[in-house]
Amino acid sequence: MKFEFFEVTADVGYRAYGKNLEEAFENAALAMFEVITDTSKIKPEKERIIDIESEDHGALLYDWLTELLFLHDSEYLIFSRFKVEIEKKDNLYHLKGTVWGEEFNSDVHEPRDEVKAVTYHLMDVKKKDGYMVQVILDI
Repeated sequence: MKFEFFEVTADVGYRAYGKNLEEAFENAALAMFEVITDTSKIKPEKERIIDIESEDHGALLYDWLTELLFLHDSEYLIFSRFKVEIEKKDNLYHLKGTVWGEEFNSDVHEPRDEVKAVTYHLMDVKKKDGYMVQVILDI
């Protein structure tokens, strides 16, 4: 299972899973865009590189998803493929991500919920038999 949604009042909550932290972050991004539209209909035509640093895994997850949401809001891009590399350098976690997608087109892509923001509320990153990340989106 890549991700699952859970009930949250007035927001959308989900848990994403991966055999490693990178895969959990990739699946967290996929789940966020699944809230926006059907990701199976997104063609990987445009590529963007994300390069961020944060002090811990929770902040890194927040920054990663917020950067993707910024690209969605500013360039009308939606994504369906993600490749993430995470390493710790000088007491900071560094994420380099490559994402693929296309511009949102309402003739092709089913509009679902508008994601206003990623929140820190109940955000969690856990390692146990792989990784689980928990996210709540403000819609």
